Amino acid sequence: MYGNTSIEDYIKELKEVYSIVDIDYFQSNVEGELINKLHEVGFSYDGIILNAGGYTHTSVAIADAIAAIKTPVVEVHISNIYAREEYRHVSLTGKNCKGVLTGFGIKGYRLALESLLIAD
Repeated sequence: MYGNTSIEDYIKELKEVYSIVDIDYFQSNVEGELINKLHEVGFSYDGIILNAGGYTHTSVAIADAIAAIKTPVVEVHISNIYAREEYRHVSLTGKNCKGVLTGFGIKGYRLALESLLIAD
């Protein structure tokens, strides 16, 4: 479902292709750590690409953290959440994001980055 390339390897590729862009990578499976990171960088970064995983469908707290920051957030899902179980069709976090990319595989991160680079 998710492919063979690790996110770490893909981030390295993106850093090479977009060498003029400062790309910072953070990963956590802990809801509070994701919220803390959003608050930490949400007023100083030019853009945030977020894959909240299962928290997408359950976390009002992450949705509120996105709403509370100024930095635009693009939500990314490797799989198409609308082609999966019914409960995954709801994105609590997406409504507070600039955009949502779902189902483009790991390339969704590149699409998200490009959307932030061409932003108004």
